[in-house]
Amino acid sequence: KVAVEVLDHLERLALVDFRDTEGIERLQNAIQFADQLHEVNTDGVEPMDSVLEDRCLYLREDDVTEGNCTKELLKNAREKVEEYFVAPPGNIPLPKLEEQEIVLQGS
Repeated sequence: KVAVEVLDHLERLALVDFRDTEGIERLQNAIQFADQLHEVNTDGVEPMDSVLEDRCLYLREDDVTEGNCTKELLKNAREKVEEYFVAPPGNIPLPKLEEQEIVLQGS
């Protein structure tokens, strides 16, 4: 079972609607699948800082070669406020906690 508070938090982070029973079942199946990682024996395995620990990573210089193109970039925006992109376009309205509790009780 997924707590209502966790469901609300995940919806806000992922911008995914879990209001129906199919969405809740899909989330529960994903959690069960990920829980299989707890069965892996990791005794004696040191945590990694990077998947490329055995290679030297070279960083490029961060030189600004172009700029001052705000107006040109904002032409690509579907929706904007002042000089800012509004994202994501078509965001789903999130239900109130009471509505989520009703859906969760039915699953």
